[in-house]
Amino acid sequence: MTGVTGRVEAAERGQTRIADRVVAKIAAQAAKEAVDERPEAAPAPRATVTVHRDTARVRISLDLAYPCDIGRQCGTVRRRVAERVEALAGMEVPEVAVQVERLHTAAGTAPEGSIR
Repeated sequence: MTGVTGRVEAAERGQTRIADRVVAKIAAQAAKEAVDERPEAAPAPRATVTVHRDTARVRISLDLAYPCDIGRQCGTVRRRVAERVEALAGMEVPEVAVQVERLHTAAGTAPEGSIR
Protein backbone atom coordinates (compact mmCIF):
# COMPACT_ATOMS: atom_id res chain seq x y z
CA MET A 1 0.00 0.00 0.00
CA THR A 2 1.34 3.37 -0.90
CA GLY A 3 1.43 6.01 1.78
CA VAL A 4 0.61 8.85 -0.59
CA THR A 5 -2.54 7.54 -2.31
CA GLY A 6 -3.67 4.80 0.05
CA ARG A 7 -4.04 2.37 -2.89
CA VAL A 8 -2.77 -1.17 -3.11
CA GLU A 9 -0.12 -1.62 -5.80
CA ALA A 10 -1.16 -3.74 -8.78
CA ALA A 11 1.37 -6.49 -8.05
CA GLU A 12 -0.03 -6.87 -4.53
CA ARG A 13 -3.73 -7.06 -5.51
CA GLY A 14 -3.82 -10.58 -6.92
CA GLN A 15 -5.65 -11.87 -9.95
CA THR A 16 -9.20 -12.23 -11.17
CA ARG A 17 -10.09 -15.73 -12.30
CA ILE A 18 -12.96 -16.15 -14.72
CA ALA A 19 -14.91 -19.36 -14.13
CA ASP A 20 -15.01 -21.97 -16.89
CA ARG A 21 -18.82 -21.79 -16.99
CA VAL A 22 -18.66 -18.06 -17.71
CA VAL A 23 -16.28 -18.64 -20.62
CA ALA A 24 -18.62 -21.41 -21.85
CA LYS A 25 -21.59 -19.00 -21.79
CA ILE A 26 -19.63 -16.39 -23.74
CA ALA A 27 -18.64 -19.04 -26.31
CA ALA A 28 -22.18 -20.43 -26.68
CA GLN A 29 -23.64 -16.94 -27.19
CA ALA A 30 -20.96 -16.11 -29.76
CA ALA A 31 -21.72 -19.35 -31.64
CA LYS A 32 -25.44 -18.51 -31.63
CA GLU A 33 -24.69 -15.06 -33.08
CA ALA A 34 -22.42 -16.51 -35.77
CA VAL A 35 -24.88 -18.98 -37.32
CA ASP A 36 -26.66 -17.54 -40.37
CA GLU A 37 -29.94 -19.33 -39.88
CA ARG A 38 -30.79 -21.40 -36.83
CA PRO A 39 -33.45 -24.09 -37.32
CA GLU A 40 -36.62 -23.50 -35.28
CA ALA A 41 -36.52 -26.92 -33.60
CA ALA A 42 -32.80 -26.76 -32.86
CA PRO A 43 -31.50 -26.30 -29.34
CA ALA A 44 -29.15 -23.41 -28.62
CA PRO A 45 -25.45 -24.09 -29.25
CA ARG A 46 -23.67 -25.73 -26.32
CA ALA A 47 -20.09 -25.02 -25.31
CA THR A 48 -17.58 -26.78 -23.13
CA VAL A 49 -14.27 -25.20 -22.27
CA THR A 50 -10.99 -26.13 -20.71
CA VAL A 51 -9.17 -23.19 -19.17
CA HIS A 52 -5.51 -23.30 -18.23
CA ARG A 53 -4.06 -20.00 -16.99
CA ASP A 54 -4.96 -17.44 -19.68
CA THR A 55 -5.76 -19.98 -22.40
CA ALA A 56 -9.17 -21.46 -23.26
CA ARG A 57 -9.80 -24.45 -25.49
CA VAL A 58 -13.42 -24.49 -26.66
CA ARG A 59 -15.73 -27.17 -28.06
CA ILE A 60 -19.03 -26.04 -29.59
CA SER A 61 -21.91 -28.42 -30.41
CA LEU A 62 -24.69 -27.08 -32.61
CA ASP A 63 -27.39 -27.87 -35.14
CA LEU A 64 -27.51 -26.23 -38.58
CA ALA A 65 -30.22 -25.61 -41.15
CA TYR A 66 -29.88 -27.68 -44.32
CA PRO A 67 -28.90 -26.89 -47.01
CA CYS A 68 -26.02 -24.64 -46.05
CA ASP A 69 -22.29 -24.33 -46.59
CA ILE A 70 -21.28 -26.35 -43.53
CA GLY A 71 -17.57 -25.57 -43.82
CA ARG A 72 -18.16 -21.83 -44.06
CA GLN A 73 -20.59 -21.88 -41.13
CA CYS A 74 -18.11 -23.80 -38.95
CA GLY A 75 -15.31 -21.38 -39.89
CA THR A 76 -17.49 -18.40 -39.04
CA VAL A 77 -18.38 -19.95 -35.67
CA ARG A 78 -14.70 -20.65 -34.90
CA ARG A 79 -13.65 -17.08 -35.65
CA ARG A 80 -16.55 -15.45 -33.78
CA VAL A 81 -16.09 -17.61 -30.67
CA ALA A 82 -12.32 -16.97 -30.56
CA GLU A 83 -12.82 -13.20 -31.02
CA ARG A 84 -15.51 -12.88 -28.34
CA VAL A 85 -13.74 -15.01 -25.71
CA GLU A 86 -10.50 -13.09 -26.29
CA ALA A 87 -12.29 -9.73 -26.11
CA LEU A 88 -14.58 -10.41 -23.13
CA ALA A 89 -12.54 -12.84 -21.02
CA GLY A 90 -9.05 -11.72 -22.02
CA MET A 91 -8.01 -15.28 -22.84
CA GLU A 92 -6.07 -16.68 -25.74
CA VAL A 93 -8.14 -19.20 -27.74
CA PRO A 94 -5.82 -21.44 -29.78
CA GLU A 95 -8.50 -24.06 -30.47
CA VAL A 96 -12.23 -23.96 -31.22
CA ALA A 97 -13.64 -27.34 -32.22
CA VAL A 98 -17.08 -27.22 -33.85
CA GLN A 99 -19.24 -30.33 -33.82
CA VAL A 100 -22.39 -30.33 -35.96
CA GLU A 101 -24.88 -32.54 -34.12
CA ARG A 102 -27.75 -32.44 -36.64
CA LEU A 103 -28.77 -30.90 -39.93
CA HIS A 104 -32.39 -29.69 -40.01
CA THR A 105 -34.31 -29.39 -43.27
CA ALA A 106 -37.13 -26.95 -43.86
CA ALA A 107 -40.58 -28.43 -43.21
CA GLY A 108 -41.65 -30.79 -45.98
CA THR A 109 -38.25 -31.01 -47.68
CA ALA A 110 -35.53 -33.58 -47.47
CA PRO A 111 -31.84 -33.47 -48.37
CA GLU A 112 -31.13 -34.51 -51.97
CA GLY A 113 -30.75 -38.27 -52.30
CA SER A 114 -32.50 -39.05 -49.01
CA ILE A 115 -35.40 -41.45 -48.62
CA ARG A 116 -38.79 -40.03 -47.63
